[in-house]
Amino acid sequence: MATRIRRALLSVSDKTGLVEFALALAGYDVEFVSTGGTAKTLRDAGLEVTDVSDVTGFPEIMEGRVKTLHPMVHGGLLAKRGNTAHEQAMVDHAIIGIDLLAVNLYPFEETVASGAEFTTCIENIDIGGPAMTRAAAKNHRSVTVVTDPADYAGVIAELSRNDGATSPEMRKKLAAKAFARTAAYDAAVSTWLLAEAGIEAVSHRAFGGSLRQTLRYGENPHQSAAFYVTGEARPGVATARQVQGKELSYNNINDTDAAFECVAEFDPVEAAACVIVKHANPCGVAVGEDLAAAYELALRCDPVSAFGGIIAFNRPLDGLTARKVVEQFTEVIIVPGADAEAISVIAEKKNLRLLVTEGLPAANVSGLVAKTVAGGLLVQSRDFRQTGLNDLKVVTKRTPSEAELRDMLFAFTVAKHVKSNAVVYAKDQATVGIGAGQMSRIDSSRIAARKSADAAEACGADKPLAKDSVVASDAFFPFADGLLQAAEAGATAVIQPGGSMRDDDVIAAADDAGLAMVFTGTRHFRH
Repeated sequence: MATRIRRALLSVSDKTGLVEFALALAGYDVEFVSTGGTAKTLRDAGLEVTDVSDVTGFPEIMEGRVKTLHPMVHGGLLAKRGNTAHEQAMVDHAIIGIDLLAVNLYPFEETVASGAEFTTCIENIDIGGPAMTRAAAKNHRSVTVVTDPADYAGVIAELSRNDGATSPEMRKKLAAKAFARTAAYDAAVSTWLLAEAGIEAVSHRAFGGSLRQTLRYGENPHQSAAFYVTGEARPGVATARQVQGKELSYNNINDTDAAFECVAEFDPVEAAACVIVKHANPCGVAVGEDLAAAYELALRCDPVSAFGGIIAFNRPLDGLTARKVVEQFTEVIIVPGADAEAISVIAEKKNLRLLVTEGLPAANVSGLVAKTVAGGLLVQSRDFRQTGLNDLKVVTKRTPSEAELRDMLFAFTVAKHVKSNAVVYAKDQATVGIGAGQMSRIDSSRIAARKSADAAEACGADKPLAKDSVVASDAFFPFADGLLQAAEAGATAVIQPGGSMRDDDVIAAADDAGLAMVFTGTRHFRH
């Protein structure tokens, strides 16, 4: 049944819309109980407010850590209306019912994201707020709980329709939202503290986030979807400012994340880099003396797949590069910055999405990634391993040249971001053929070689781009056939993890073909 609001407890850290909400409640003769800054805001608006300390008969103590944790508050929230025993307990202990709770929690997620010190983060862990929220949500048959200022207008509309009362349907929806909020809040706290304590695996693991966007659909039109952000400060699609363009889709968000994480592998001080992604796989990656040069080399690798793709750069976008990009249909551009000329050029393509992050994600910093399986979650640390010259072991008779070694490290870095099985051909710090996501490694080798030939034909080259290239494999070649396919395509050097029981056979085949080969000892499966 509809429950009339007679008494409300308001205690919010986010004051957005608070005064307007309270003034509307006052129109229904609602009595206000409040705390600290919220009480002051309401009084400044001319409203009469009773301090929580007057209700509890106990002052706020311990720098405000203890103020609402009291039976006079929680009894008012948890008492079952219409229950004789509960109502008698209220009479016996002079507890007055609280019909509406408006609360939002200390800004813990924002505090952590700001890089605040440990003690500051601890002080921003809310205790009383979640306790009251859960109490009110549990007793939603009688109590209306509001945890999001965005819901104020809906509550006021409900009161208008019901002469100052809320319906059971609304209370249930608000209660569900309240429990979701406290769950996400606790997940943020536990995730942060586990990391601070250096605990990688724990008996119970919680993940949570706040809604950034309700998406039109998921991977396909018949799937519903939404985008949640965790509050992690890592630069990327979740923290970016969208300068212009259509609303991002599920696939846009997924592919943009893949592109930006890949381009972040390349130090912008050392060289400009461009990554073009299609369906979560790089279809072209290159470094160059400037962004325009890197873009042209990346596009050359697979111009067909690049159509309608996602482009990421590791330096601020400039006007020259922007003019080149808009010559072809692109879904999203993500960059750490953009100058005025670039923004003006992109603006001519009103549907093209431009995201600015104000920074690059650190490629060598770990974090957690998760995926769902039926009945559970798979959780692992981010693949932050980077391979350098000191990690390489030459296993063939021929030692790679300096140019080959440089291209090997480049190709192996790209292979880390290609769906397994992954084979990547590269030459002069640019991909020239990529084979991704195949059930056998030799198929990936063949596809990459074919892509190289197609790219050569598209750019008018007189020989496949893989000629005199290097080839990288994200995992070992289990047989020599994949390696021999690479040699046939024109590769002169190979970089792979090694570790197969047939390594000796593969090394012998490389020697017979005149290839140089190095082992890294590190595998980069990406499923």
